[in-house]
Amino acid sequence: MVKTIGNPLTWTARALSGSAQHIGEGTGELGDKDEAPIEVRDIDMEDLRGALRAGADDFTALRTDVMFIVLIYPIVGVLLAVFALNRDMIPLLFPMISGFALLGPVAAIGLYEMSRRREKGMNAGWGDAFGIIGSPSFIPMAVLGLYLAFIFAIWMFAAYALYGVTLGPEPPTSLWSFLGDVLGTGAGWLMLVSGMAIGFVFAAIVLAISFVSFPLLIDRHVGLPRAVSASVKIARQNPRTVAAWGLIVAASLTVGIATLFIGLIFVLPVLGHATWHLYRRAVV
Repeated sequence: MVKTIGNPLTWTARALSGSAQHIGEGTGELGDKDEAPIEVRDIDMEDLRGALRAGADDFTALRTDVMFIVLIYPIVGVLLAVFALNRDMIPLLFPMISGFALLGPVAAIGLYEMSRRREKGMNAGWGDAFGIIGSPSFIPMAVLGLYLAFIFAIWMFAAYALYGVTLGPEPPTSLWSFLGDVLGTGAGWLMLVSGMAIGFVFAAIVLAISFVSFPLLIDRHVGLPRAVSASVKIARQNPRTVAAWGLIVAASLTVGIATLFIGLIFVLPVLGHATWHLYRRAVV
């Protein structure tokens, strides 16, 4: 029998009802439905190497689908750079690019899902990765993503304020004059060193709260507070290993950005998949 849309008002009501049900289920995921203890393990450098090898293996097996997904990320990076080349926004060019790492855990949600599905022997195409959006688990992940976006906004505000008290408040006349001021004046070096120190604090906060929280939310219904708490616990329990992972991520993203963002097509998926496998090694 051929199915028809029916009365438009009825169809709209059903759609709204389904959306409301989905939002309600997702809101419930903010709490902990899975009350089983979250057991964490000690991890070391061998775990990092193993996670990276497994991430590269996932990338190799899924490279066509993964590259299709992550192709949008370098484009976004280029658009940010073009936007920042506006004279008034030049001082925010480096903070924008470096702050890209603060939102990296959000961008890799689809990659975590692909690794999870491949691990279970399920289909792991790009359509399956986007399917996580229809899961109730997406609501707590979206909330955590908003927190990371808020941290990014604070970082941009701090960077602009730092420019105002060092080289500002007037905007630079051009990109090259700005670079000359940064590298050729005491105020420029003060801004550079202070900005790196402040950026380190922001990066450390994001790393601690998102180290395994997104994969944990995908894998179990533990709720947002417990997921973040488990991530922070692992960071406190393994400070050197987590710090080393942060340096690996920062160095990899720097290489990806230095290649005019093209390298991110390969760097982002490997890091994203590796994060899933690192979660598997860190959480029982």
